[in-house]
Amino acid sequence: MLIGVPAETTAGETRVAVTPETAKKLKGQGHTLRVASGAGLAASATDEAYRAVGADITDQAGALGCDLVLKVRPPQENELPAFRRGATVVGMLNPFDAAGLQRLAAAGLTGFALEAAPRTTRAQSMDVLSSQANIAGYKAVMIAASAYQRFFPMLMTAAGTVKAARVVILGVGVAGLQAIATAKRLGAVIEASDVRPSVKEQVESLGAKFIDVPYETQEEKEAAEGVGGYARPMPPGWLERQKLEVAKRVAQADVVITTALIPGRPAPVLVTEEMVRAMKPGSVIVDLAAPQGGNCPLTEPGRTVARHGVTIVGETNLPALVAADASALYARNVLDFLKLILPKEGGLKIDLEDDIVAACLVAQNGEVRRK
Repeated sequence: MLIGVPAETTAGETRVAVTPETAKKLKGQGHTLRVASGAGLAASATDEAYRAVGADITDQAGALGCDLVLKVRPPQENELPAFRRGATVVGMLNPFDAAGLQRLAAAGLTGFALEAAPRTTRAQSMDVLSSQANIAGYKAVMIAASAYQRFFPMLMTAAGTVKAARVVILGVGVAGLQAIATAKRLGAVIEASDVRPSVKEQVESLGAKFIDVPYETQEEKEAAEGVGGYARPMPPGWLERQKLEVAKRVAQADVVITTALIPGRPAPVLVTEEMVRAMKPGSVIVDLAAPQGGNCPLTEPGRTVARHGVTIVGETNLPALVAADASALYARNVLDFLKLILPKEGGLKIDLEDDIVAACLVAQNGEVRRK
């Protein structure tokens, strides 16, 4: 199979879909790789490193014109004419972007959106959402520590004792758990909140305190359990009680990291403007939900702003700020997915009986396959 690895052209995107490590493995399987010159530079992967493992270095058009194109982000509209009709593209293609999927289909491409993979044990090794969220959780804490004008750990010095920073993490998925672990390593005192009671044990095992909000009805309990690893919208009564409890902790916090997302929907508001007003001057909010509108209405996607004495970070692509490791993990996810569609006998095989392949397939034969 002729495999192309283009440079990402989305603004701020520094990751690459294939690293020299995974290029070597693909080459060993008999594939021919064409990597766009400079595609991996921002991720510390040089053209020479790709050449050393047998990949060919080409221009952007040469990489986009292959039978199989591996990307991080969806193709830009101006890139589509460079694709060969009938080609296949694999990447994080945003299965909720109906217009984007329609453009892929209209270009005659077969598209696989990796973030649509089911949250099952078998799919763990190709779970791009988890691998990238893990990095986002880490980087969120590092950004918060940089923006916060005090120490994270408690320090006892000849000049007196410095108290440890109080960190509140809202949303305890993969990113939230990594944020807890990273903040703990830095010596902070941590509290965390999530609508799923099942994460309480995980939170406490990492050394944080879980902000408990009791469930008063069976409806609340069922909604809290969620579906497929994601939270469902909670009933209004529970949300109001949680809001009051979280507001108390946020007012006492030095750093708040919000990570709550609902796939295909705007991010829920967890930190209101009133809550920001109640925070201490110099506090920091890092809003990981900024790409979907933010968990705070004062968040400005792509910007860091000061509001009511609080610094609010709205970075929209945290994994791209850790490009080398983010690319390494993502490239391994891609490699494991390719095992499902590139059989040893050669060619491309789309087995719709495979639940992972069927879930990720978003465009084929000129049609969008997801709604």
